Amino acid sequence: MKFAIALLLMLAAPAWAQDAQRGKALYDIHCVACHYERIHNRDRSRSLIRSLAQLRLEVVQRAAQTAQRFTIDDLDDIAEYLNRSHYRLEK
Repeated sequence: MKFAIALLLMLAAPAWAQDAQRGKALYDIHCVACHYERIHNRDRSRSLIRSLAQLRLEVVQRAAQTAQRFTIDDLDDIAEYLNRSHYRLEK
């Protein structure tokens, strides 16, 4: 239930104060263990991520697969880092 609420809140309103540096730190600590960053550098035509909303949803879904408890700010920061460093999707 908490996951569903977090997902709705994250997708319903844009995050205003994302911190890409903090997102990178969180990504390096919690995400790299399961997949390496090169996965984000695939050919854009093969990427399933086509919008910022899709990227945010993917971050939420992947975070749910970990034992880590992320806040909405954590998830927003990770998505912001990935968007700035790899995806460059329009806001």
